Amino acid sequence: MTRSVYVTGIGRGDGRQVVELGLMELLSRRSDRVGVFRPLTHRPTDDMVDLLRSRYRIGLSPGLLYGMDYEAAAALRAERGEDELVSVLLDRFREVERHCETVLVLGTDFAETSIPDELALNARLANEFGSLVVPVVGGHRQTADTVAAESRNAERAYSTLGCNVLALFANRVPAAERESTLRQLRAASAVPAYVLPDDPALAAPTVAEVVAAAGGKVLLGDADGLDRDVRGYVLGGAMLPHFLGALHPGCLVVTAGDRTDLLIGALAAHTAGAPAIAGVLLTMGETPDPQVMGLAARLGAGTPVVVVPELSFATAQLLAPLEGRITATAPRKAETALGLFDLHVDVAELTSRIELDRPQRVTPMMFEHELIERARTPRLAEIVLAEGTEERILRAADVLVRRNVCHLTLLGAHAAIRRKLADLGLDLGLDPGLDPDLERGAERGPAGEEPEEDSTRARVRVNDPALDPRRERLAEIYAQLRRHKGVTLDQALDTVVDVNHFGTMLVHQGLADGMVSGAVHSTASTLRPALEVIKTAPGAGLVSSVFFMCLPDRVLVYGDCAINPDPNAEQLADIAVQCARTAEEFGVPPRVALLSYSTGTSGQGADVDKVREAAGIVRRLRPDLLVEGPIQYDAAVEPAVAATKLPDSPVAGRATVFVFPDLNTGNNTYKAVQRSAGALAIGPVLQGLRKPINDLSRGATVQDIVTTVAITAIQAHQQRQAEAARTE
Repeated sequence: MTRSVYVTGIGRGDGRQVVELGLMELLSRRSDRVGVFRPLTHRPTDDMVDLLRSRYRIGLSPGLLYGMDYEAAAALRAERGEDELVSVLLDRFREVERHCETVLVLGTDFAETSIPDELALNARLANEFGSLVVPVVGGHRQTADTVAAESRNAERAYSTLGCNVLALFANRVPAAERESTLRQLRAASAVPAYVLPDDPALAAPTVAEVVAAAGGKVLLGDADGLDRDVRGYVLGGAMLPHFLGALHPGCLVVTAGDRTDLLIGALAAHTAGAPAIAGVLLTMGETPDPQVMGLAARLGAGTPVVVVPELSFATAQLLAPLEGRITATAPRKAETALGLFDLHVDVAELTSRIELDRPQRVTPMMFEHELIERARTPRLAEIVLAEGTEERILRAADVLVRRNVCHLTLLGAHAAIRRKLADLGLDLGLDPGLDPDLERGAERGPAGEEPEEDSTRARVRVNDPALDPRRERLAEIYAQLRRHKGVTLDQALDTVVDVNHFGTMLVHQGLADGMVSGAVHSTASTLRPALEVIKTAPGAGLVSSVFFMCLPDRVLVYGDCAINPDPNAEQLADIAVQCARTAEEFGVPPRVALLSYSTGTSGQGADVDKVREAAGIVRRLRPDLLVEGPIQYDAAVEPAVAATKLPDSPVAGRATVFVFPDLNTGNNTYKAVQRSAGALAIGPVLQGLRKPINDLSRGATVQDIVTTVAITAIQAHQQRQAEAARTE
């Protein structure tokens, strides 16, 4: 039976897009066929529907996702009555429902419509659709008492109209009023109540939205620059020294087009990262001469410079009330919204009330979403990103912090990272100033102590290994660990400056929970310090790797495709046991196939004998595992072939873990499946280390990095749990 959730409100300005996006994320984690339906719309297309359709890969025709526009609805209601209107909308909803397991319905927006009593209409539609109802009440600039009273009225109104209320949301509540609002709602509400605080990053318009509102023309800037959040405005009228003192992170400079000194000064400050501005808006319709614009282009690569026709004061009046929206063209706002939702909503409680069971099929998107969800619990892990000046790493860090996945430590010079962030238009919450203490790596305090902070909110630190006050102590420990190899303290002092060694030492000393590297370093550069310092875990004879191969309807585990060139039988068995354990830890039921060019007893030779011996060792080590080997790939994955070659095997035809006999076979096979079958390959994920260190492909995308960091955080949680179990 298709489940549907109907998100509605009681008036304008509730910012319910955050709730809509959060609920769609929740539904997509438990269903591979999600849909969205907007009963009434103002325009042929809708920003939120477009965002959900693209982000969650909803393959239905766009026209199918809408009921009708408000004007047609009002005319139909006036001519033939509300029953006819509801009947038509119900028919159109059923069309979407037929194609989906779950549907998110976006209620009316209470904005300049000719539909009387929209609340009652939303309630009736929800009842006819058979939907669970989620009322959202706006709390912007309201007191806790006011928000709580309006929320209780909303719950009472929809319940009185026969709705099955799933949960109640108060949104955009002032941060100082959140706790009081939550206490009052939980004391009085018959359903779970959640309170989302007002987040300035969501209310901030993007530069692109400012350009559209002001009728501007973009002179300089790229797509990333236009996606920057505008955190405030600075009107440029003062002389340059006073003007520079007024700049703040994320501000949009608004100044007359003939003030070229302020244009160049603002871009120069941005390039220095002191501070990173959103862009420059030139008023009066005046464009600086080509020589000035050429200099501006060199100073602020990617930073938007826009010309608008109005005077500065009129432009400021126009922009003052402008607020941002969550749209498909502002992906960073979507990440911020999802992070806010997950931080303040009990997702497990909400999921149980919708009664969503774990599906039999697991799609790539579902697998990735579950990784993000698991990475946050039971607490945020501290993950080191060794390549802190690399663009993809910084973009991934932006996503990870917005989604509140984990704490991050970026390695590299603070000034260099700050300049790179300014160039990319990213704000990771780093200190915007040029505090020399930051350059000495003193973010943790004079003795390396953690500062007071909200441990539930992801944050980013920067550490420069060359200037970090812990360098000498880490070098001493490294020298002791490597003394048998003749490493002196002086050599260790030089070695730990290397970002991979420094990050590994932080993990070794418990100053971080895991490390990810490899976007610009080789696998050997990432793995060597780990083998020197972290070493293998108890029971592991070697370090190996897996790839999670996400096919359209399932997730398979491939190993080893990245580390060991030609393992012997004992090593192959070790790899198989590790792969099975990794599969279990990430929710893939292990049915292990040790692959060869021969199946069962049909072939002979050294290569086949190695696999056969390895299978026997695995059975002795883990008699509980379902293992088959030697077996060919087709017999392992295809039931029809398995029925012919190994009809009585519990693994053949339904294997989930594939262990390749050597690196040549494994690496080529995973790449062939990735490219030919369109599979999402997540990895390599390293296994067999005492603490989690993971390697990236040098061609890793931003999403690859995000997923690898999430996996590393999950491994860190599991490692802590294993240590706790051993000490009990």
